Amino acid sequence: MKSLLVIVLSLCLASVALAETTVNYGWEDGGTVLDIYPDADSILATNVAGWTPAPVYEGNFSLRLEDNAESGTPQAFLAYLWFLEEGDEVTVGFYRYDDTPEGSPSVRIWGHWNNMLPDDPTGYDGSAGGNEDYGPGTGWDYTENTWTVEAGMSGLVVEARTYSGPGDTVFLDNLYVSVPDHAYVQIPGCSPVGNEHGSWSSVKNLYR
Repeated sequence: MKSLLVIVLSLCLASVALAETTVNYGWEDGGTVLDIYPDADSILATNVAGWTPAPVYEGNFSLRLEDNAESGTPQAFLAYLWFLEEGDEVTVGFYRYDDTPEGSPSVRIWGHWNNMLPDDPTGYDGSAGGNEDYGPGTGWDYTENTWTVEAGMSGLVVEARTYSGPGDTVFLDNLYVSVPDHAYVQIPGCSPVGNEHGSWSSVKNLYR
């Protein structure tokens, strides 16, 4: 009986450890991005409808990102994640559209650590890296990256980085986020998604 109890408890603990929150977002609510770096005009982010016409992977709407920076690599912030713990795995992906296989524009998924979340979304605690693939440039394709949380890190900002010149445009759709259940997620157009660290009302108060 004692051995059986140990086995049952072990299985329960494993289930808790593997529990995760999954968020899917397709820009169907009119949202755009959470923030833009280095300044608000570096990327022109617009929610667009497929009948305009504009490329849409699924549903009726997608996100249009037009490069408006004179130089450098501007970033559109797509997700904030906090209450992360060392060793956690975070997976985020999205569909991207560009039709220039031999050059710009291109877009990659990237991230940086920010232990000041949610109080200061502009905080920066070092690059978290990302997926180095620029995509085929032949229309829609899916890109994704999995981050393993490093020691001393508790917050992650997920970026769409554009590699192009002023006026160049890419499109995103179907953002996917998977995090452990103890973490909170903030995406465009939505209140944070989370659980055990606080009530829904206390989390929403952060964004009033």
